[in-house]
Amino acid sequence: MSSEKLETRPRILNAAWALLESGDSIVRMSDIAKKAGVSRQAVYLHFANRADLLTVLTRYIDEVKDTDARLAASRTAESGPERLDAFIDAWGNYIPEIHGVAHALMAMQDTDEAARRAWGNRLQAIREGCEAAVTALGRDGLLRPDLAEDKAVDLLWTLLSVRNWEHLRLDCGWSQAAFVAQMKTLARQALMRPQD
Repeated sequence: MSSEKLETRPRILNAAWALLESGDSIVRMSDIAKKAGVSRQAVYLHFANRADLLTVLTRYIDEVKDTDARLAASRTAESGPERLDAFIDAWGNYIPEIHGVAHALMAMQDTDEAARRAWGNRLQAIREGCEAAVTALGRDGLLRPDLAEDKAVDLLWTLLSVRNWEHLRLDCGWSQAAFVAQMKTLARQALMRPQD
């Protein structure tokens, strides 16, 4: 691939990122092309369709914001509770950084298949992080005995949703630190067997 093509792809992704963060309710390929300073044809040379672009964009944001480094503490935690806390730290503190894009994709998903697929892809990645934390609790024998692992994953995934973050941070005025601390406390209470 030529260096011009390599330079065009991030320009397109950054343009789409900026448009979504601006709160536009509909972001068309032509809008992205205009913002990037390229033709629509150039956009389609890099991305098969809008769904492909939006899905790649969410992964690009994760790459730019280095989610692997953010998740390192969770992935290398020695105990289930440590993994749970580290995952909540990583994801809970990532939400405000990607909120603009997340909010735009959530707002568009009911009427926009491409947005629904892109957001669904990200939700699946978050769910996998929740599943890893719950599995670690189960491995350590710390998962509540009355709670099946799949239900525990459902609970954690719901607790850490962007919508819950919006409600508590934006509607209720919680600080970011309070949000993360309370999610850790609630997750432990909801998922872990009582300690003697």
